[in-house]
Amino acid sequence: MSELVIEKVWKEYGDQIVLEDVSLTVASRAFVALVGPSGCGKSTFLRMLLGQERPTRGTILLDGQALPQEPGSDRGVVFQRYSVFPHLTVVGNVLLGRELSGSRYKAKLFGAARRDAVDEARRLIGEVGLSGAEGKYPAQLSGGMQQRLALAQALIMKPKVLLLDEPFGALDPGIRAEIHTLMKRLWHETQMTVVMVTHDMREAFTLATRVVAFERKRDRPEEKERYGATITKDISIWPPRLAGAPSIFSPDRDGPVISLGLRRDDPASSPPGEKP
Repeated sequence: MSELVIEKVWKEYGDQIVLEDVSLTVASRAFVALVGPSGCGKSTFLRMLLGQERPTRGTILLDGQALPQEPGSDRGVVFQRYSVFPHLTVVGNVLLGRELSGSRYKAKLFGAARRDAVDEARRLIGEVGLSGAEGKYPAQLSGGMQQRLALAQALIMKPKVLLLDEPFGALDPGIRAEIHTLMKRLWHETQMTVVMVTHDMREAFTLATRVVAFERKRDRPEEKERYGATITKDISIWPPRLAGAPSIFSPDRDGPVISLGLRRDDPASSPPGEKP
């Protein structure tokens, strides 16, 4: 199980309120996309789910238990900027998480434990489409290949929750489409819950089972410090997408499902294929 329950969460930095009164339940194995204008707290919310930030008020539960005080192996993360280690090969990057968790002080596995970990790392490298690149360094990989590597890095720890912070935004459209196909397959084949921040509405409706919009209800300059963003729309995709079952929805064929009512001056407010 990997259910997230967020109850009446506020996040403040001094006098500035970033998020106010956010409540959300994310079912186990759901794929939730978070959208909204820049600066409305989506990435801050994701960092709280990761454990990098703590709520000022409210609670966040994972399977009924409070989140630990720091990030752990139960939550994997992939950022927009490639979170890979330039001094390690592809195998070394994927293997590192297992070595750190299996040998806390030496960060090195030996014998059968290492052979098993290397075999698993190579299997995952193949799953994300990097077969043949095991001995290469990140500088020798394209942007799309580095993002595939970052996915393998996160997945080797078998996280309950995978957090994606605009991970595909810097990729060319063709490469992004390939990564989308990969991401859908990985979600169908694993037991994890996925929460993704994106500014791309097409991406949100293509991948997610739910699209959740964050906005500031009060956005005049004099109000921005004293009022934070909250959830203004929570849309379930129809027909429903279930983990482990192929999607029958095609945004190219069927068009946008629904307008979230975001501000027209933000790129996320445009339906797929329409410029703001």
